[in-house]
Amino acid sequence: MKPAIVTAPRLVLIMGVAGSGKTTVGQLVACALGCAFFEADDFHSLANKTKMAHGLALDDADRAPWLVALRAQMDECRAVGQRAVFTCSALKDKYRAVLMRDTKDVVLVFLAVDIAVTIARVDLRVGHFMKAEMVHGQFAELEPPADALTIDATLSLDQIVAQVVAHVAGAGRS
Repeated sequence: MKPAIVTAPRLVLIMGVAGSGKTTVGQLVACALGCAFFEADDFHSLANKTKMAHGLALDDADRAPWLVALRAQMDECRAVGQRAVFTCSALKDKYRAVLMRDTKDVVLVFLAVDIAVTIARVDLRVGHFMKAEMVHGQFAELEPPADALTIDATLSLDQIVAQVVAHVAGAGRS
């Protein structure tokens, strides 16, 4: 696939609950845009991953250094003029504030999906630290963003990627 042309350096943040398709969509969007891809799960500490692997939900104290590390990577991309796609659950407004505070270059994409679909998808994962029994907690914490491109995560991957790329390209002209 030939990368889309976007006129300004931008960061794309793809958010949603576990099982919404963030990683798959993020990788495909990064490929379509010809830019770097960063998966938020890679920024979790070993302690966080271990906690989740044991079926324990993270609290705000667990998430704070994770969000700071992810924001630092976003700032590093900005500093060198690198365009990139990031994924992060970013369930609460205050989490998104850490990632997006004082920025104008982040395109926020929310992959919306219902709980039944999410549980089915997470159940199919092999070797991932996020367990299906933790999905209910994610929905309980979710504060859907008012300022995001919201996409039905049950659409085909081609449809989702096309919507994100078109939106990013349009945002680059503004």
